[in-house]
Amino acid sequence: MALAWHLKRQNSNEAALAGLALQEVGVHGAVVPSLWYPEVANGLLVSERRLVTSAHAVAAFQADLAQLDISLDSASPDATLSSVLSLARLWNLTAYDATYLELSLRTGLALATFDAQLAKALRKAGGRVFGDAR
Repeated sequence: MALAWHLKRQNSNEAALAGLALQEVGVHGAVVPSLWYPEVANGLLVSERRLVTSAHAVAAFQADLAQLDISLDSASPDATLSSVLSLARLWNLTAYDATYLELSLRTGLALATFDAQLAKALRKAGGRVFGDAR
């Protein structure tokens, strides 16, 4: 969802949800797994290569991100490995997506995602997806 703060979504509902998520992060902060930064970087690079954004715009976005209270999860990846593998197997997710699922379930924090399969797994596992009615 963080990429939608920089790259406009075609779906107006998703664009509005991304804006709400950005507001929430601005007020309350966010906790992300360590893989979040490389994933954001990769999404930005792919967008540059497809000429959807520019290096200059990405640098400005990086500066904006640096102003947000985004904290890395304090649990080490080796401490969550077994849970991530189990969740990935159970919900047929990638290990990357299961990492977000594990973090959300462990912390009780809502997960902001546009990934339908991940959102469905989180709901079925008893977690909260950002934007769902409470």
